[in-house]
Amino acid sequence: MTLFLALETSCDETAAAIFDDALHIRANVVASQTDLHARFGGVVPELAARAHLQRLLPVLDEALRQAGATLQDLSAVAVMNTPGLVGSLLIGVSAAKMLAVALELPLIAVNHIEAHVYACRLAAGRDIFPAVGLVVSGGHTVLFHCRSALEFELLGATLDDAAGEAFDKAASMLNLGFPGGPRIEKEAAQGNSQAFRFPRAFLHEPRLDFSFSGLKTALLYTIRQLGYSPGTDLPATLRSDLAASFQQAIIDVLVNKCAQALDQTGLTRLCVGGGVAANKTLRRALQAMCDQRGAELFVPPMSLCTDNAAMAAMAVELYQLGQFAPLDLDAIPTYRPRRALAISN
Repeated sequence: MTLFLALETSCDETAAAIFDDALHIRANVVASQTDLHARFGGVVPELAARAHLQRLLPVLDEALRQAGATLQDLSAVAVMNTPGLVGSLLIGVSAAKMLAVALELPLIAVNHIEAHVYACRLAAGRDIFPAVGLVVSGGHTVLFHCRSALEFELLGATLDDAAGEAFDKAASMLNLGFPGGPRIEKEAAQGNSQAFRFPRAFLHEPRLDFSFSGLKTALLYTIRQLGYSPGTDLPATLRSDLAASFQQAIIDVLVNKCAQALDQTGLTRLCVGGGVAANKTLRRALQAMCDQRGAELFVPPMSLCTDNAAMAAMAVELYQLGQFAPLDLDAIPTYRPRRALAISN
């Protein structure tokens, strides 16, 4: 059995995982930095990088312990080198390169965004491609035509803010704290999602892109028009109604664009990954849409939605093809995938 070590430090989660070439996860350890960044209302890049330095070795040791393995048992080292915060990425990339050299093992570079889609393959336990892939997280909102486990073509992406970022900013305006997604979801459960009609950019347009900056502005103006200041305490019912209406606007756009992507590609499988995919209301709405179309929905369990290293198991596919990274592998903060020129099955 071939054992892989994977490292993930793209943002504010320090993670290490051990898995084998049968895609069995032996260990998946994540050290969260949420408490560190909460008082700032968002991730502070320099603090995140410093925290990775402090936590990476303990996380690696714990992953090996849980897997019952040693460094000498490994056959390859994988690392997510793009996209993300460049300072954070450099910590994981540097550590992975050092381990690859010291242990004389091949180094495998994994794309963080594509790995979120591959988490669906992990959870399914079988091949699920070709499929439409949606990655919806704090930094990204992207639609792919996934022709195979390693062939991703861009169908659409956010033109400004990602859905997760919009949730964080909305939570700040509603004085709910950080991280915004779970706080908004909890608050929205008590509210009326039809109380306020917020904008839904590109909802009925054929393009598969997203935009959430106008939605954030609409929430800001609404709070002010109601006579309150953003970031201060609001009446409980009003706060819940605003949260529910804001969440519903994002969900409507995400579900509609996924439906359009399925229709335009003719595909019958939808894979959804990223931290926002943990939202239960979104999951239910996506399932209803897929049921209506006779499509299969694949969403990983919560532990594989948020940032983690196990989803780097797509390194197994790269290993089997002999696609190894050079030892001068760099951290690349931006992701520029190919955009599909034509949509076909």
